[in-house]
Amino acid sequence: MSPSEAAPVFFLAVVVILVAVRLVCLVAVKLGQPPVVGEMISGVLLGPSLLGLLLPGVQAALFPDGIRSLLYVGGQIGLVIYMFGAGYEFNVGSIKQSRKSVAAISSAGTLVPLTLGVGVAVLGSAWIGIGKEGVSPVTSAAFVGVALAITAFPMLARIITERGIAATRFGSLALACGALDDVLAWLLLAVVLGMHAGSAGPVALALGGGVLFAGLVFVVGRRLLARAMSSDRLGVDQRVLVTAMTLFAAAWFTDVIGLYAVFGAFCVGIAFPRTPAADAVLAKIMPIGRIVFLPLFFTYSGLNTRFALLADPKLLAFAVLCVVVAIIGKLGASWGAARLAGEPPSIASRVGVLVNARGLMQLIALNVGLAAGIVSPALFTVLVLVALVTTIMTAPALSWLDRRDARKGSTEILLTAEAVPVTGKS
Repeated sequence: MSPSEAAPVFFLAVVVILVAVRLVCLVAVKLGQPPVVGEMISGVLLGPSLLGLLLPGVQAALFPDGIRSLLYVGGQIGLVIYMFGAGYEFNVGSIKQSRKSVAAISSAGTLVPLTLGVGVAVLGSAWIGIGKEGVSPVTSAAFVGVALAITAFPMLARIITERGIAATRFGSLALACGALDDVLAWLLLAVVLGMHAGSAGPVALALGGGVLFAGLVFVVGRRLLARAMSSDRLGVDQRVLVTAMTLFAAAWFTDVIGLYAVFGAFCVGIAFPRTPAADAVLAKIMPIGRIVFLPLFFTYSGLNTRFALLADPKLLAFAVLCVVVAIIGKLGASWGAARLAGEPPSIASRVGVLVNARGLMQLIALNVGLAAGIVSPALFTVLVLVALVTTIMTAPALSWLDRRDARKGSTEILLTAEAVPVTGKS
Protein backbone atom coordinates (compact mmCIF):
# COMPACT_ATOMS: atom_id res chain seq x y z
CA MET A 1 0.00 0.00 0.00
CA SER A 2 1.51 3.32 -1.09
CA PRO A 3 1.46 6.37 1.22
CA SER A 4 -1.26 8.01 -0.88
CA GLU A 5 -3.38 4.85 -0.59
CA ALA A 6 -2.68 4.38 3.12
CA ALA A 7 -3.54 7.95 4.16
CA PRO A 8 -7.33 7.87 3.58
CA VAL A 9 -7.59 4.38 5.08
CA PHE A 10 -5.67 5.56 8.13
CA PHE A 11 -7.90 8.61 8.60
CA LEU A 12 -11.04 6.48 8.44
CA ALA A 13 -9.54 3.99 10.89
CA VAL A 14 -8.79 6.80 13.35
CA VAL A 15 -12.38 8.05 13.16
CA VAL A 16 -13.71 4.54 13.83
CA ILE A 17 -11.29 4.08 16.74
CA LEU A 18 -12.21 7.38 18.38
CA VAL A 19 -15.95 6.74 18.06
CA ALA A 20 -15.60 3.21 19.45
CA VAL A 21 -13.45 4.45 22.34
CA ARG A 22 -15.97 7.12 23.34
CA LEU A 23 -18.88 4.67 23.26
CA VAL A 24 -17.08 1.97 25.25
CA CYS A 25 -15.76 4.54 27.73
CA LEU A 26 -19.31 5.77 28.39
CA VAL A 27 -20.35 2.23 29.26
CA ALA A 28 -17.22 1.67 31.36
CA VAL A 29 -17.79 4.83 33.40
CA LYS A 30 -21.43 3.87 34.05
CA LEU A 31 -20.16 0.53 35.36
CA GLY A 32 -17.82 2.32 37.76
CA GLN A 33 -14.63 1.84 35.75
CA PRO A 34 -12.16 4.61 34.86
CA PRO A 35 -12.24 5.69 31.19
CA VAL A 36 -8.84 4.11 30.55
CA VAL A 37 -10.39 0.66 31.07
CA GLY A 38 -12.87 1.47 28.32
CA GLU A 39 -9.99 2.44 26.05
CA MET A 40 -8.27 -0.90 26.68
CA ILE A 41 -11.44 -2.88 26.03
CA SER A 42 -12.31 -0.94 22.87
CA GLY A 43 -8.92 -1.82 21.41
CA VAL A 44 -9.61 -5.52 21.93
CA LEU A 45 -13.15 -5.23 20.52
CA LEU A 46 -11.87 -3.71 17.27
CA GLY A 47 -9.41 -6.56 16.78
CA PRO A 48 -9.92 -10.18 15.71
CA SER A 49 -11.37 -11.05 19.14
CA LEU A 50 -14.75 -9.48 18.25
CA LEU A 51 -14.97 -7.34 15.08
CA GLY A 52 -12.70 -9.71 13.17
CA LEU A 53 -14.74 -12.67 14.44
CA LEU A 54 -18.16 -11.24 13.56
CA LEU A 55 -17.29 -9.13 10.49
CA PRO A 56 -13.88 -10.23 9.21
CA GLY A 57 -14.28 -8.37 5.91
CA VAL A 58 -15.08 -5.09 7.65
CA GLN A 59 -12.19 -5.51 10.08
CA ALA A 60 -9.76 -6.26 7.25
CA ALA A 61 -10.97 -3.23 5.30
CA LEU A 62 -10.72 -0.88 8.27
CA PHE A 63 -7.34 -2.11 9.52
CA PRO A 64 -5.33 -3.58 6.63
CA ASP A 65 -1.71 -4.51 7.20
CA GLY A 66 -0.63 -1.41 5.29
CA ILE A 67 -1.75 0.99 8.04
CA ARG A 68 -0.72 -0.98 11.12
CA SER A 69 2.68 0.69 11.17
CA LEU A 70 0.92 4.07 11.10
CA LEU A 71 -1.27 3.03 14.04
CA TYR A 72 1.86 1.94 15.89
CA VAL A 73 3.63 5.26 15.36
CA GLY A 74 0.51 7.23 16.27
CA GLY A 75 0.11 5.15 19.40
CA GLN A 76 3.74 5.78 20.35
CA ILE A 77 3.13 9.54 20.10
CA GLY A 78 0.20 9.14 22.46
CA LEU A 79 2.27 7.06 24.90
CA VAL A 80 5.13 9.56 24.90
CA ILE A 81 2.84 12.51 25.59
CA TYR A 82 0.89 10.60 28.23
CA MET A 83 4.03 9.44 30.05
CA PHE A 84 5.34 13.00 29.98
CA GLY A 85 2.21 14.06 31.85
CA ALA A 86 2.57 11.16 34.28
CA GLY A 87 6.14 12.23 35.05
CA TYR A 88 5.00 15.81 35.56
CA GLU A 89 2.43 14.69 38.12
CA PHE A 90 4.82 12.31 39.89
CA ASN A 91 5.91 13.46 43.32
CA VAL A 92 9.59 12.57 43.80
CA GLY A 93 9.25 13.60 47.44
CA SER A 94 6.81 10.74 48.03
CA ILE A 95 9.69 8.27 47.71
CA LYS A 96 11.85 10.26 50.12
CA GLN A 97 9.04 10.54 52.65
CA SER A 98 8.50 6.78 52.81
CA ARG A 99 11.80 5.23 51.78
CA LYS A 100 11.39 2.16 53.97
CA SER A 101 7.88 1.31 52.77
CA VAL A 102 8.61 2.09 49.11
CA ALA A 103 11.76 -0.05 49.10
CA ALA A 104 10.02 -2.98 50.78
CA ILE A 105 6.87 -2.87 48.66
CA SER A 106 8.70 -2.38 45.36
CA SER A 107 11.18 -5.16 46.08
CA ALA A 108 8.49 -7.65 47.02
CA GLY A 109 6.12 -6.45 44.29
CA THR A 110 8.80 -7.07 41.66
CA LEU A 111 10.67 -10.17 42.85
CA VAL A 112 7.69 -12.31 43.94
CA PRO A 113 5.62 -11.99 40.72
CA LEU A 114 8.83 -12.31 38.70
CA THR A 115 9.64 -15.62 40.39
CA LEU A 116 6.08 -16.92 40.20
CA GLY A 117 5.84 -15.83 36.56
CA VAL A 118 8.95 -17.80 35.63
CA GLY A 119 7.52 -20.84 37.40
CA VAL A 120 4.12 -20.66 35.71
CA ALA A 121 5.77 -20.13 32.30
CA VAL A 122 7.89 -23.27 32.76
CA LEU A 123 4.71 -25.15 33.65
CA GLY A 124 2.90 -23.71 30.61
CA SER A 125 5.71 -24.64 28.24
CA ALA A 126 5.67 -28.24 29.43
CA TRP A 127 1.87 -28.42 29.56
CA ILE A 128 0.57 -26.70 26.42
CA GLY A 129 3.64 -25.34 24.64
CA ILE A 130 3.05 -21.59 24.97
CA GLY A 131 6.59 -20.76 23.88
CA LYS A 132 7.47 -19.55 20.41
CA GLU A 133 9.49 -21.74 18.08
CA GLY A 134 13.13 -20.73 18.04
CA VAL A 135 12.96 -18.93 21.39
CA SER A 136 14.79 -20.41 24.37
CA PRO A 137 12.43 -21.68 27.11
CA VAL A 138 14.54 -19.74 29.60
CA THR A 139 14.05 -16.50 27.67
CA SER A 140 10.32 -17.14 27.29
CA ALA A 141 9.92 -17.86 31.02
CA ALA A 142 11.94 -14.79 31.97
CA PHE A 143 9.75 -12.63 29.74
CA VAL A 144 6.56 -13.90 31.40
CA GLY A 145 8.10 -13.18 34.82
CA VAL A 146 8.93 -9.61 33.82
CA ALA A 147 5.46 -9.09 32.31
CA LEU A 148 3.81 -10.16 35.57
CA ALA A 149 6.14 -7.92 37.60
CA ILE A 150 5.13 -4.75 35.75
CA THR A 151 2.80 -2.14 37.22
CA ALA A 152 0.80 0.15 34.93
CA PHE A 153 2.20 3.37 36.35
CA PRO A 154 0.52 5.81 33.92
CA MET A 155 -2.77 3.99 34.38
CA LEU A 156 -2.21 3.96 38.11
CA ALA A 157 -1.63 7.73 38.06
CA ARG A 158 -4.79 8.22 36.02
CA ILE A 159 -6.94 6.05 38.32
CA ILE A 160 -5.60 7.84 41.40
CA THR A 161 -6.19 11.28 39.87
CA GLU A 162 -9.71 10.43 38.67
CA ARG A 163 -10.69 9.08 42.09
CA GLY A 164 -9.24 12.12 43.88
CA ILE A 165 -6.93 10.09 46.13
CA ALA A 166 -3.58 11.57 45.11
CA ALA A 167 -3.36 13.40 48.45
CA THR A 168 -3.74 10.25 50.53
CA ARG A 169 -0.97 8.22 52.07
CA PHE A 170 -1.85 5.11 50.06
CA GLY A 171 -2.17 7.11 46.84
CA SER A 172 1.30 8.62 47.14
CA LEU A 173 2.79 5.28 48.24
CA ALA A 174 1.21 3.48 45.28
CA LEU A 175 2.52 6.07 42.82
CA ALA A 176 6.05 5.86 44.23
CA CYS A 177 6.04 2.05 44.27
CA GLY A 178 4.49 1.84 40.81
CA ALA A 179 7.15 4.08 39.30
CA LEU A 180 9.99 2.17 40.95
CA ASP A 181 8.45 -1.19 40.00
CA ASP A 182 8.35 -0.16 36.36
CA VAL A 183 11.93 1.09 36.32
CA LEU A 184 13.09 -2.26 37.73
CA ALA A 185 10.85 -4.21 35.35
CA TRP A 186 12.07 -2.35 32.26
CA LEU A 187 15.68 -2.91 33.25
CA LEU A 188 14.86 -6.61 33.61
CA LEU A 189 13.15 -6.52 30.21
CA ALA A 190 16.39 -5.17 28.74
CA VAL A 191 18.15 -8.18 30.29
CA VAL A 192 15.61 -10.54 28.70
CA LEU A 193 16.08 -8.92 25.30
CA GLY A 194 19.83 -9.34 25.77
CA MET A 195 19.28 -13.02 26.54
CA HIS A 196 17.23 -13.41 23.38
CA ALA A 197 19.91 -11.67 21.32
CA GLY A 198 22.55 -13.90 22.90
CA SER A 199 24.62 -10.89 23.86
CA ALA A 200 25.28 -8.69 26.89
CA GLY A 201 25.44 -5.68 24.59
CA PRO A 202 21.77 -4.63 24.94
CA VAL A 203 21.99 -4.76 28.73
CA ALA A 204 25.19 -2.74 28.85
CA LEU A 205 23.76 -0.24 26.39
CA ALA A 206 20.57 0.16 28.42
CA LEU A 207 22.38 0.61 31.73
CA GLY A 208 25.15 2.85 30.43
CA GLY A 209 22.86 4.87 28.22
CA GLY A 210 20.34 5.19 31.04
CA VAL A 211 22.94 6.68 33.39
CA LEU A 212 24.07 9.10 30.68
CA PHE A 213 20.50 10.06 29.88
CA ALA A 214 19.62 10.66 33.52
CA GLY A 215 22.63 12.93 33.90
CA LEU A 216 21.75 14.94 30.81
CA VAL A 217 18.09 15.34 31.76
CA PHE A 218 18.39 16.10 35.46
CA VAL A 219 21.59 18.15 35.37
CA VAL A 220 21.48 19.95 32.03
CA GLY A 221 17.94 19.49 30.70
CA ARG A 222 16.21 20.63 33.89
CA ARG A 223 18.03 23.98 33.82
CA LEU A 224 17.47 24.57 30.13
CA LEU A 225 13.78 23.76 30.39
CA ALA A 226 13.39 26.03 33.43
CA ARG A 227 15.06 28.86 31.49
CA ALA A 228 12.83 28.29 28.47
CA MET A 229 9.65 28.21 30.56
CA SER A 230 10.59 31.44 32.36
CA SER A 231 11.86 33.39 29.32
CA ASP A 232 9.83 36.50 28.45
CA ARG A 233 10.95 36.14 24.84
CA LEU A 234 9.02 32.92 24.34
CA GLY A 235 5.27 32.71 24.02
CA VAL A 236 3.17 29.62 24.70
CA ASP A 237 3.58 28.30 21.14
CA GLN A 238 7.37 28.60 21.30
CA ARG A 239 7.42 26.85 24.69
CA VAL A 240 5.30 24.05 23.28
CA LEU A 241 7.80 23.70 20.42
CA VAL A 242 10.77 23.53 22.81
CA THR A 243 8.94 20.97 24.94
CA ALA A 244 8.00 18.81 21.95
CA MET A 245 11.55 18.79 20.60
CA THR A 246 12.94 17.86 24.03
CA LEU A 247 10.31 15.20 24.53
CA PHE A 248 10.82 13.48 21.19
CA ALA A 249 14.60 13.70 21.46
CA ALA A 250 14.40 11.97 24.84
CA ALA A 251 12.03 9.36 23.44
CA TRP A 252 14.40 8.72 20.54
CA PHE A 253 17.42 8.29 22.78
CA THR A 254 15.81 5.94 25.31
CA ASP A 255 14.28 3.92 22.46
CA VAL A 256 17.69 3.50 20.86
CA ILE A 257 19.37 2.34 24.08
CA GLY A 258 16.61 -0.18 24.84
CA LEU A 259 14.77 1.53 27.71
CA TYR A 260 12.02 2.59 25.29
CA ALA A 261 10.44 5.90 24.51
CA VAL A 262 8.00 5.95 27.41
CA PHE A 263 10.72 6.23 30.03
CA GLY A 264 12.48 9.04 28.25
CA ALA A 265 9.19 10.92 28.25
CA PHE A 266 8.59 10.08 31.91
CA CYS A 267 12.00 11.43 32.95
CA VAL A 268 11.44 14.67 31.02
CA GLY A 269 8.13 15.03 32.84
CA ILE A 270 9.84 14.68 36.22
CA ALA A 271 12.50 17.24 35.25
CA PHE A 272 9.99 19.71 33.80
CA PRO A 273 9.62 22.93 35.85
CA ARG A 274 6.48 23.42 37.94
CA THR A 275 5.36 26.93 37.00
CA PRO A 276 2.20 28.51 35.54
CA ALA A 277 3.98 28.74 32.17
CA ALA A 278 4.71 24.99 32.29
CA ASP A 279 1.09 24.29 33.22
CA ALA A 280 0.02 26.22 30.13
CA VAL A 281 2.28 24.05 27.97
CA LEU A 282 0.80 20.86 29.36
CA ALA A 283 -2.69 22.21 28.83
CA LYS A 284 -1.81 22.53 25.13
CA ILE A 285 -0.03 19.20 24.69
CA MET A 286 -1.83 16.67 26.89
CA PRO A 287 -5.39 16.64 25.48
CA ILE A 288 -4.41 15.78 21.90
CA GLY A 289 -2.06 13.02 23.08
CA ARG A 290 -4.47 11.46 25.55
CA ILE A 291 -7.70 11.82 23.58
CA VAL A 292 -6.56 11.26 19.99
CA PHE A 293 -3.26 9.38 19.84
CA LEU A 294 -3.32 7.10 22.90
CA PRO A 295 -6.38 5.11 21.70
CA LEU A 296 -4.38 4.17 18.59
CA PHE A 297 -1.98 2.21 20.79
CA PHE A 298 -4.81 0.24 22.40
CA THR A 299 -6.20 -0.61 18.99
CA TYR A 300 -2.78 -1.69 17.71
CA SER A 301 -2.50 -4.02 20.72
CA GLY A 302 -6.05 -5.25 20.18
CA LEU A 303 -5.24 -6.17 16.57
CA ASN A 304 -2.62 -8.58 17.92
CA THR A 305 -4.94 -10.14 20.52
CA ARG A 306 -6.91 -13.26 19.63
CA PHE A 307 -9.21 -14.31 22.45
CA ALA A 308 -10.65 -17.02 20.20
CA LEU A 309 -7.50 -18.97 21.05
CA LEU A 310 -8.86 -19.33 24.60
CA ALA A 311 -11.45 -21.77 23.23
CA ASP A 312 -8.72 -24.34 23.83
CA PRO A 313 -9.53 -25.62 27.37
CA LYS A 314 -5.87 -26.08 28.24
CA LEU A 315 -4.93 -22.56 27.16
CA LEU A 316 -7.93 -21.13 29.03
CA ALA A 317 -6.91 -23.01 32.18
CA PHE A 318 -3.38 -21.69 31.80
CA ALA A 319 -4.73 -18.15 31.35
CA VAL A 320 -6.78 -18.43 34.55
CA LEU A 321 -3.71 -19.74 36.36
CA CYS A 322 -1.67 -16.77 35.12
CA VAL A 323 -4.32 -14.32 36.34
CA VAL A 324 -4.39 -15.94 39.80
CA VAL A 325 -0.61 -16.05 40.04
CA ALA A 326 -0.35 -12.44 38.90
CA ILE A 327 -2.78 -11.25 41.58
CA ILE A 328 -1.22 -13.30 44.37
CA GLY A 329 2.31 -12.32 43.33
CA LYS A 330 1.69 -8.58 43.01
CA LEU A 331 -1.21 -7.72 45.29
CA GLY A 332 -0.37 -10.31 47.94
CA ALA A 333 3.35 -9.61 48.03
CA SER A 334 2.88 -5.83 48.08
CA TRP A 335 0.30 -6.08 50.86
CA GLY A 336 2.57 -8.32 52.93
CA ALA A 337 5.59 -6.08 52.42
CA ALA A 338 3.58 -2.99 53.37
CA ARG A 339 2.43 -4.63 56.58
CA LEU A 340 5.97 -5.71 57.45
CA ALA A 341 7.10 -2.12 56.83
CA GLY A 342 4.62 -0.93 59.44
CA GLU A 343 1.77 0.32 57.26
CA PRO A 344 -1.79 -0.06 58.65
CA PRO A 345 -3.97 -2.81 57.10
CA SER A 346 -6.21 -0.30 55.27
CA ILE A 347 -3.18 1.38 53.67
CA ALA A 348 -1.46 -1.91 52.80
CA SER A 349 -4.55 -3.40 51.14
CA ARG A 350 -5.14 -0.31 48.98
CA VAL A 351 -1.52 -0.08 47.89
CA GLY A 352 -1.63 -3.77 46.94
CA VAL A 353 -4.80 -3.29 44.88
CA LEU A 354 -3.41 -0.24 43.07
CA VAL A 355 0.02 -1.62 42.12
CA ASN A 356 -1.67 -4.83 40.95
CA ALA A 357 -3.06 -2.97 37.90
CA ARG A 358 -0.87 -3.77 34.90
CA GLY A 359 -2.83 -2.45 31.91
CA LEU A 360 -0.92 0.00 29.77
CA MET A 361 2.65 -0.87 30.73
CA GLN A 362 2.12 -4.59 30.34
CA LEU A 363 0.64 -3.98 26.90
CA ILE A 364 3.73 -1.96 25.99
CA ALA A 365 6.01 -4.77 27.19
CA LEU A 366 3.98 -7.34 25.26
CA ASN A 367 4.30 -5.34 22.06
CA VAL A 368 8.05 -5.06 22.65
CA GLY A 369 8.24 -8.83 23.09
CA LEU A 370 6.11 -9.38 20.00
CA ALA A 371 8.33 -7.10 17.92
CA ALA A 372 11.44 -8.89 19.22
CA GLY A 373 10.00 -12.28 18.25
CA ILE A 374 9.84 -13.58 21.84
CA VAL A 375 6.08 -13.86 22.30
CA SER A 376 3.77 -16.32 20.56
CA PRO A 377 0.18 -15.31 19.67
CA ALA A 378 -1.17 -17.61 22.42
CA LEU A 379 1.12 -16.16 25.10
CA PHE A 380 0.35 -12.62 23.92
CA THR A 381 -3.39 -13.25 24.32
CA VAL A 382 -2.98 -14.82 27.76
CA LEU A 383 -0.96 -11.87 29.06
CA VAL A 384 -3.39 -9.34 27.56
CA LEU A 385 -6.09 -11.10 29.59
CA VAL A 386 -3.93 -10.69 32.70
CA ALA A 387 -3.56 -6.98 31.96
CA LEU A 388 -7.31 -6.54 31.49
CA VAL A 389 -8.41 -8.48 34.58
CA THR A 390 -5.88 -6.92 36.97
CA THR A 391 -6.80 -3.43 35.76
CA ILE A 392 -10.59 -3.93 35.67
CA MET A 393 -10.60 -5.30 39.23
CA THR A 394 -8.88 -2.19 40.65
CA ALA A 395 -11.85 0.20 40.87
CA PRO A 396 -14.34 -2.35 42.30
CA ALA A 397 -11.75 -3.54 44.83
CA LEU A 398 -11.06 0.02 46.01
CA SER A 399 -14.79 0.72 46.29
CA TRP A 400 -15.28 -2.45 48.32
CA LEU A 401 -12.45 -1.45 50.67
CA ASP A 402 -14.03 2.01 51.08
CA ARG A 403 -17.39 0.48 51.99
CA ARG A 404 -15.76 -1.98 54.37
CA ASP A 405 -13.85 0.73 56.20
CA ALA A 406 -16.91 2.98 56.28
CA ARG A 407 -18.85 0.23 58.04
CA LYS A 408 -16.02 -0.18 60.52
CA GLY A 409 -15.75 3.58 61.02
CA SER A 410 -12.02 3.48 60.18
CA THR A 411 -10.19 6.84 60.18
CA GLU A 412 -6.76 5.47 59.27
CA ILE A 413 -6.92 6.70 55.68
CA LEU A 414 -7.94 10.23 56.60
CA LEU A 415 -5.46 10.60 59.43
CA THR A 416 -2.57 9.27 57.37
CA ALA A 417 -3.43 11.45 54.40
CA GLU A 418 -3.40 14.55 56.61
CA ALA A 419 -0.11 13.53 58.14
CA VAL A 420 1.63 13.10 54.79
CA PRO A 421 0.28 15.68 52.34
CA VAL A 422 1.09 15.18 48.69
CA THR A 423 0.56 17.93 46.14
CA GLY A 424 1.19 15.95 42.97
CA LYS A 425 4.12 18.24 42.13
CA SER A 426 7.75 17.36 42.57
